[in-house]
Amino acid sequence: MTFTANQLLVFSLLLLAAGLMVGAGALVAAERRRMRSGETIGRAIRQAAVAPELKAAIEPHGDADAPFKPELDLPFHWLNSRIGRALVADEDRNLIDQCGLPSKRTQLVFLVTRILLSFLLPLLAYVFWSSGHQQGTINIALATLATFGFMAPKLVLGRIAAGRRERAARELPLFVDLLRLLQGVGLSLDQSLQIMATDFSHVLHVLGHELAIANAQYSQGRTREHSLHRLATLHKNENMRGLVSLLVQVDRHGGAVQEPLRVFSDRLRESRRSEMKARIGKITVKMTGVMVSTLLPALVIVTAGPGFIAIFRSLGAVIK
Repeated sequence: MTFTANQLLVFSLLLLAAGLMVGAGALVAAERRRMRSGETIGRAIRQAAVAPELKAAIEPHGDADAPFKPELDLPFHWLNSRIGRALVADEDRNLIDQCGLPSKRTQLVFLVTRILLSFLLPLLAYVFWSSGHQQGTINIALATLATFGFMAPKLVLGRIAAGRRERAARELPLFVDLLRLLQGVGLSLDQSLQIMATDFSHVLHVLGHELAIANAQYSQGRTREHSLHRLATLHKNENMRGLVSLLVQVDRHGGAVQEPLRVFSDRLRESRRSEMKARIGKITVKMTGVMVSTLLPALVIVTAGPGFIAIFRSLGAVIK
């Protein structure tokens, strides 16, 4: 029995897809073993009465890269290979961090998803769609699907990261007000940041998560400047960077922080007010086209309609 070139290509792609699916199944099985082991270790930690700040950093967020959460059999060395760094670039890793996902595990899932979609989408198109089309059209469609499968995970991460950046910008004024309130009742900077990360995480969904990571790093011996570096640079917000710089200066040199926080809060609100005015101005310009295309015809019909009807009746009477 002889096979044509197209049949051999389909069989080879099927075998490759099957191999990738087997690899993905192995990753899923290893992840389930890791989760069971993590739950066992978590119970042991809770029974040993772990320090509250470290416990708050590990348990609520479930970060796989945190201490006492060992990764078992997952092939994380793929990420450091030349192919892994080409498929999961530094920009992709930064997007994963902005999404608030466990870094290493999500990077590996991102790598496998890119490879699977890049091969699976062209394979499905070739099997179910290619018959009856010219070879040039088929090649263009397969290349387009392979490119889309490669870029689709990054597009999804980009949308999620953009949403989190917007939420972080909306939470920043509340973050400043809460910090100012806690400083006003006599708490130190460390106590204020710990309380905000633990007790106000239900209102500071994004910043509370990042602050918990920063507190965990600080409790492990890192400086305040180094622990807050992620919060300052991750979401690409100049106001956030300025606030972190203020906190670092207060932690390093001491001094009253309430008045600088009040000034910073007023500046944030003024900036948001200016931004809302700019958005309203843009909406007004956009609504002009909508009103011209929808409201103006209705106004013409209502106002000029009776006149046109009278003209038509007069012309009809003259013709008769």
